Amino acid sequence: MTTLYGLSNCDTCRKARKWLDRFGIEHSFVDYRDNRQTPERLTQWKDALGGWDAMVNKSSTTWRNLAPNRKTPGSDAEWKLLLKEYPQLIRRPVVVTDEGEVSQDFSDNRFKQRFGVDT
Repeated sequence: MTTLYGLSNCDTCRKARKWLDRFGIEHSFVDYRDNRQTPERLTQWKDALGGWDAMVNKSSTTWRNLAPNRKTPGSDAEWKLLLKEYPQLIRRPVVVTDEGEVSQDFSDNRFKQRFGVDT
């Protein structure tokens, strides 16, 4: 089963969940503000998605409001601490399939390609 990680109040996450429902793709949803992810899982996502910078939404209000010294984590440990404290910084949704394939973000075309849906 596919797992969608994101925030319950995120419009993009809601759109992704509705899309999966519409095409009958079994999935579960995890709000990562309520269910903080382990450092190991964050590292897995980072490795799959191309690094911490690719994983973080730097145009978000949360990022813009961070103290300047928090915007330049110098190690994996600092990134993990930052994302544990501010999980809303993670670009969403994060989509993980049973096979362990990890992707991020939502668009109709990207999901059609990802899940092999022809319309």
